[in-house]
Amino acid sequence: MNSVQAHELKPQEYEFETLNMQVGVRLQLITHRRLKPVQHFSTLIGYVRDDYLILKLPFEDGAPIGLTEGERVTVRVFSGVNVCSFACTVQRVFGRPLFYVHLSFPTSIQGTSLRGAMRVRADLPVRVTGLKDGAVPMDCLLANVSVTGARIDSPQPLPQDEDVVELQFALAAPPSLQETRVRTRATIRNLAVARPAAGQTEMYSYGVQFTNLDPVHYTLLQNMTYEALLADRGKIV
Repeated sequence: MNSVQAHELKPQEYEFETLNMQVGVRLQLITHRRLKPVQHFSTLIGYVRDDYLILKLPFEDGAPIGLTEGERVTVRVFSGVNVCSFACTVQRVFGRPLFYVHLSFPTSIQGTSLRGAMRVRADLPVRVTGLKDGAVPMDCLLANVSVTGARIDSPQPLPQDEDVVELQFALAAPPSLQETRVRTRATIRNLAVARPAAGQTEMYSYGVQFTNLDPVHYTLLQNMTYEALLADRGKIV
């Protein structure tokens, strides 16, 4: 897997259509009441062009966050390769049982493009199996992952006579975080062996590239990258 990290480019202006904001897209709603902005995750219900956006009210500690009409908020969205943000004003809040909010339609959208496939720390159990008859599954660790590949750490070497292996691991699918099993083949691209400290065993780290990844699983991995980018940059490697 290519280990080149993603680089953010200079911010630029975007048109709303380029965001490709489909109904159900996960986005971030940022409030500015406190000294430090507060980030919440939400989803897009719909919009009327040049009039308003409709978003699900974010919940915090089991209750919808409090928004007031006229309040200024910021919306951030990841559109595949661009991270964009724009300012909105709260127009109307709909409480129980609907829990959604109307926001003003954006007039100016700023964004940055991302190069490459960003990698996110994962620390997920992964089962690695060779493709030859009689191959024995090995339990390893998915140390980091992107939409194109991953790094697999193993206390023992993978079969040296196989360039392609099958991977099985689980991802949490938003918004309910329901576990989704991923099963895909991957090509081994490189190997690094960590020199252990005294009394410890060697660790084998493999860079692998996914082959024919299911589009649903691609989207889940893309969402992992998106949420790490917006909410926890410490996970970006």
